[in-house]
Amino acid sequence: MDHVTQSRRSAIMSKVQSKNTLPEMKVRKALHKMGVRYRLHQKSLPGSPDIVMRSRGRVIFVHGCFWHRHGCQKSTTPKTNVDFWLTKFERNVERDQQNIAQLTSLGWTVDIIWQCEAIQPDRLHARLIEITSDRSDPAG
Repeated sequence: MDHVTQSRRSAIMSKVQSKNTLPEMKVRKALHKMGVRYRLHQKSLPGSPDIVMRSRGRVIFVHGCFWHRHGCQKSTTPKTNVDFWLTKFERNVERDQQNIAQLTSLGWTVDIIWQCEAIQPDRLHARLIEITSDRSDPAG
């Protein structure tokens, strides 16, 4: 049984953001500090990637571990209404895979930074170095 009322749960869920989340803001701030230029939420691209680095041919999705099923300790499954949640998570993962496939077919390199990575400064910095110094990108 859920420990909060249905109306309280609804209020909590209504506050969940899809853009400008704390992990996304941390990634953006770190990229900016590194001098990397990017655009945000390009609706013209499949999945509206959180960060688009056109000159590098790369996009970054900053995924919440819970919503996109990372598999870490943050990707729990609620104990109530389990069928609803499992269906929702499955749709999210399928949509992610479709967006990645479409972006890849358009010539983009797709990177995913997970919420649990983004909130650890050293881990995030190492990941961004890996992404921005990839020698296979056109900006090299």
